[in-house]
Amino acid sequence: MEYLKLSIEDHVAFITIDHAPANALSSAIIGEIGDAFDQIGQNEDVRAVLLHGEGRFFSAGADIKEFTEVKNGEAFIALTKKGQEVFEKIESFPKPVIAAIHGAALGGGLELAMACHIRLVTERAKLGLPELQLGLIPGFAGTQRLPRYVGMAKAAEMLFTSEPITGTQAVERGLANHAFSEEELLPKANELARKIARKSPVALKAAIELLNYSKHDSYYKGVDREAALFGKAFDTADAKEGIQAFIEKREAVFKGK
Repeated sequence: MEYLKLSIEDHVAFITIDHAPANALSSAIIGEIGDAFDQIGQNEDVRAVLLHGEGRFFSAGADIKEFTEVKNGEAFIALTKKGQEVFEKIESFPKPVIAAIHGAALGGGLELAMACHIRLVTERAKLGLPELQLGLIPGFAGTQRLPRYVGMAKAAEMLFTSEPITGTQAVERGLANHAFSEEELLPKANELARKIARKSPVALKAAIELLNYSKHDSYYKGVDREAALFGKAFDTADAKEGIQAFIEKREAVFKGK
């Protein structure tokens, strides 16, 4: 794998996103994540998974420069569907998945973290969905998962303002399980993963299946609608302006077109 590191120790699989400088989630990386989970799923020795990012960030979001290579909204729908498929694979994965978040989990990075079963964060980590700053919307089920964790009102505020919250606030709002210092994060995540890995694999699988069963059917309709609207948003002048402004490191001027 070009952008991921994968190792297994004491029944725990460690997946590290290694795409400097920001661990941006390109379509290639998303594909590698899906492949890694397929590989882990076939390994009966693995009972838990720990996902984190190399360097300064968990993941600062999607690869925005890759957006300029996509021809139209229809092509973006296909890209969105692929991301949704991989992240749904993580959420329904029969072995517990822990995200250890430091630095930032923004946009697609937060959507990836929300697909994991447990989220551990550093106190100063930044978590948010800033897509509206680009004239876009989240595309990997972020609009559907975020309200499940923080409630509709807080989700609306995070989406509409594009402002991130801290790791401490994420715990307070139910988006993350625990917040630690930078030094404590990985040791604590490792400790939790090993603790979970000592449980019965059969029971863990059943518990995950039942937790996912609690989701309402409208979730699936929601992600389908999300993908369609994501593609529609990409075809707007505002999205092109937002993406170009990001690349040029200037403030975007949106015209509602």
